[in-house]
Amino acid sequence: MPSYRAVLQITGLRPGYAPERVMEAAREALDSMHHVEAHQINVVRGVPQITLRFLVEAENDDAEVAAARHAALAVQDAVEDVATTGRLQVLRRRRGAWVPV
Repeated sequence: MPSYRAVLQITGLRPGYAPERVMEAAREALDSMHHVEAHQINVVRGVPQITLRFLVEAENDDAEVAAARHAALAVQDAVEDVATTGRLQVLRRRRGAWVPV
């Protein structure tokens, strides 16, 4: 099964939400579609970002990439309910490296 990452910048927290709710919202959205292998929060150049690694059913490259992009957009949409977001990246594991799709 192909492995993907959704990397989403978090630019602010909406009023009334605890910081941990950001990752909870992201995981809930992604768990409903794909198996989540791992998740983490990092701060890159002063900007928090969440990273979720997940598996997509093996089909053909185009279908897999489309499913991964759809999943990443669902994560962003769910997180937007509790936080404001910035850049969204979707990456695929190929030959030991993470490459943008």
